[in-house]
Amino acid sequence: MDKKVIFTIGREFGSGGKDVGEALAKRLDIPFYDKELLSRAASESGLCEEIFHLQDEKPTSSFLYSLVTDTYSFGNIHNNAYMDMPLSQKVFLAQFDSIKKIAAEGSCVIVGRCADYALSELDCLVKIFIFASKPYRIERVSRDLNIPETKAKDLIHRTDKQRANYYNFYTNKKWGDSRSYDISLNIEKIGIDGCVDMILKFAGLTE
Repeated sequence: MDKKVIFTIGREFGSGGKDVGEALAKRLDIPFYDKELLSRAASESGLCEEIFHLQDEKPTSSFLYSLVTDTYSFGNIHNNAYMDMPLSQKVFLAQFDSIKKIAAEGSCVIVGRCADYALSELDCLVKIFIFASKPYRIERVSRDLNIPETKAKDLIHRTDKQRANYYNFYTNKKWGDSRSYDISLNIEKIGIDGCVDMILKFAGLTE
């Protein structure tokens, strides 16, 4: 792909936003980052990778931060300002830094983690949000995780709330609001391939 484009994907839990991201990256033969971003941020920051998974797109929990801080030691902290930061900010800054490095390497797809905010100054950025109806997501989560629909409904509600609180806190924008993104797509209506087609058309990558 001659044209550099960075795609960031926000998504409702259970909508299939990750699937859209993977299909988009495969179609364009460019790198894809979801959980992979956590491993990279941990490696580059020196923080334990488990911390990133514990904190992944979750709102502040001072008890959890203090608990994890007491459990792990950090090898590459060199200044008092960094030492004094809450663990949440250390994790966010590490991810922020890794996202910028990833984007500097070339075209890619990044799912979640406020990547649209971290890269907001880039002209080559395309910000996407994937959503679907609650019944569609409940059925999908229940099937994929092999759990009752009542548990799937609770998990969707809890995860969406966590993602919204995390995104709204760090970006000062509203998670899921169409005004926060370039394009919002209902995967239930057009499917994974339809979403990819629409994204490519919006980005000017179709003939």
